[in-house]
Amino acid sequence: MAASPPSGALGRRVLCGTEYATVRYVGCVPPTAGIWLGVEWDNPQRGKHDGTYEGTQYFKCNENKIKFPSTSTSVSGVFSKLRILALNQTEVTWTEVLLCAPGWPALEELYLTSNNIAVLERPDNVLQTLKLLDLSDNQLLDGNQLHLIAHLPRLEQLILRNTGISSIHFPDAGFGCKTKMFPALKRLAINDNKISQWSSINELDKLPSLWSLQCHNNPFMDTEKNPETLRQLIIAKISQLEVLNKSEILPAERKGAELDYRKIFGNDWLAAGGNWNPEKNKPSEEFLAAHPRYPSLCLKYGAPEEGELKGQQPLTLKNQLLTLTIKCPEKPEQKPVEKKLPESMTVQRVKGLLYRLLKIPGSELKLSYESSKLEGKEVELDNDLKPLQFYSIENGDCVLVRW
Repeated sequence: MAASPPSGALGRRVLCGTEYATVRYVGCVPPTAGIWLGVEWDNPQRGKHDGTYEGTQYFKCNENKIKFPSTSTSVSGVFSKLRILALNQTEVTWTEVLLCAPGWPALEELYLTSNNIAVLERPDNVLQTLKLLDLSDNQLLDGNQLHLIAHLPRLEQLILRNTGISSIHFPDAGFGCKTKMFPALKRLAINDNKISQWSSINELDKLPSLWSLQCHNNPFMDTEKNPETLRQLIIAKISQLEVLNKSEILPAERKGAELDYRKIFGNDWLAAGGNWNPEKNKPSEEFLAAHPRYPSLCLKYGAPEEGELKGQQPLTLKNQLLTLTIKCPEKPEQKPVEKKLPESMTVQRVKGLLYRLLKIPGSELKLSYESSKLEGKEVELDNDLKPLQFYSIENGDCVLVRW
């Protein structure tokens, strides 16, 4: 408590014993009498509270005591070689970042998490060397804020965890085209957001360099209860993706995902105006908006044949699940694994699952199964496009994996 604090006390550095602090508050603290000074200790172990007393917040402790400029400052060479800068939980604004940025001509990584940043501005002639930007835990006004930073020429990694965005859209590019935004972006993290429509995932295929995506905990993922099917849909929708949610996408898995996607939505394609005759093939704008990669998949693998589409199972995979034992005869030290798989799952998709489950290096898998009813008889699963039910696999059977 101070009976008469010195003028300009707010923000002044003080020494108490051997401990330094910064004055953050000068004023009354009811019901006590007199004028009080509230200080933020340099040592985070000191102090009894965080500026809040009996339910009232008189001041706030940030984790960084930098005072950012409010106007443009002259460029100095002090930080000319600075490559990595973390300003997390400092209450810095994006405007302040841009005002300081001319002094960071070589900056490559910038971490700005938990700063209450809601609005972005276009970084004209600054941050042009930036390769990584982390804006996690800032509630951005909307997904359009991303357009303002979309032309950073060297940005390779953008981390947007828990930023409140509900959609992603690149309006400069149409169906099947690549956007001019984020030209160098390779890795994108959009975990823990409010993205509810698959159209935002379609938009990510427009990014010309994207190969790694993290998208856990978004509402669109609740539309499909089977996690394996969910993964296949994302893979099929983003053509150049190589890593999804930190798991590598092997060529066999991609091929299976794309073939399944082509077949699953084949009837919708026909109903929307699709046709095996190229001259009559005119799918509707609505279908192309929902499935922009479908025409390219038909070019890659051919249009789905009529026989493939008869009796097509619904995407929800409500059909029967098979409980199977997975064994690797060539690795007897590896314990058998029990998995539940849909009977409509193709051999190709089973292989994709096993690559990840068993952590097998990139090589061609050979699958067969032993029936629990016919001991000693082994049946080869020799057609990647056939579902498990084609081979009459039943509950309790054992799938053998070789490579």
